[in-house]
Parts: sequence; structure tokens; C-alpha cells
Amino acid sequence: MADEEFYSDTLERLEKAEQLKLEGLHAEALMILEDLLLEDPENISALEEIADNELSLGRYHRAEVASQQAVDLDGSSYTGLYILGFLRSRSEQWDEAISFLRTANGLKPNNAEILRCLGWALFNGGERAQGIVTLERALNLDRDSTLTLCDLGVAYLQMQNFPKARVLFERALELEPENPRAKECLQIVDRLKKVLKEEQQQERMEMSL
Repeated sequence: MADEEFYSDTLERLEKAEQLKLEGLHAEALMILEDLLLEDPENISALEEIADNELSLGRYHRAEVASQQAVDLDGSSYTGLYILGFLRSRSEQWDEAISFLRTANGLKPNNAEILRCLGWALFNGGERAQGIVTLERALNLDRDSTLTLCDLGVAYLQMQNFPKARVLFERALELEPENPRAKECLQIVDRLKKVLKEEQQQERMEMSL
């Protein structure tokens, strides 16, 4: 009976922390989660949630420590693996990022955020075609993700597919009119398109001489 009450109380507090996180109250969520961890240092759900909240606060080292602890305790912690992969992507350690994110995707297939990060890592890690396919899958699962729209737009921009890149950035701006990344990238599309057009015109002139 005591175990049931303990489990019920733990679950209730985890749900409260989740709600606070969704409301953007990360510090308040962390207070609950850290108390849970003091009571049970092997509470994997608490470690995963601590890592997620620390990530949202930009405290990347603390997020890494918590997510690594979760993975060490349970190798099937896809949240822990995803966060480790995300952090490796931030530091452009693409091979490690891909490894973590592929494992996370295998454990939690069809998760739009995991696929987005995996696609971005694949593209930047040299597997460009697979990266674009994976980003497209992520977008199909979450059509309104401005993060995915911009990541995929940048990928197409680097492949010089300006029409596709423009459509994606414009869609991101429809959803978030003040999105700075989408605004900046749309300007880059126009500049590069103009430069490419001028280069093609110059080549045609030289060939006609």
C-alpha cells in the first residue's frame, strides 16, 4: 500500500512538473524534479525531465549531465539519447550526434523532433540526400514546425534549390511573422538567386563572343 501511495505521489509530481514546463516555468519545474531525484537518485523520468528543462534554459552542461545519467541507468531512454544527440549537433560533432539520434529514433520512431535533429545532423555530417529525406519526414509529421521548415529550407538553400527554400521560409514566416532566421534566410535566397542569375548571364555572354 505504501509503495502504491509513493508511486501515485511521484506520478502526480511528475505531471505537475510537466505542466510547469509546458507553461515555460522551467525553474519551478526543476524544483519539483530535483526533490524527486533526492528521494530516488535513479528516477529516470525525473532525470529526463531535468535534462529537458535545463536544455530549455540554455544550461547545456547540466542538461548533458542529467541526460547521460538517464542513459547510463536505462539505455532505452530515448529522451536522454535525443538530448545528447542535440547537444552534439550544437557543437558540430556530427558523427556522435547521428549515432545518438539514430538510436533515439529506433527507440521512438516517428517522433518529429527526433527526426528533425537527425535530419539536420545527417545533412551536415555529409549524408545530404538522407538528411533531406529525414527532414521531409519530420515536416510531414509536424507541418507547422518553424524549426523544421527553416532547417529544411537551409538544406535546400545549400543545394541551390532556391524555389523550394523560398516556399519553406515563406511558410515559416506565415506561422511566425517575426521569425529572425526565416527572414534572414529569405533575404539570402534572393541575394544568391540574383548572383547566380548574373553569373549565368555572364557565362552566356562569354560563350557568344
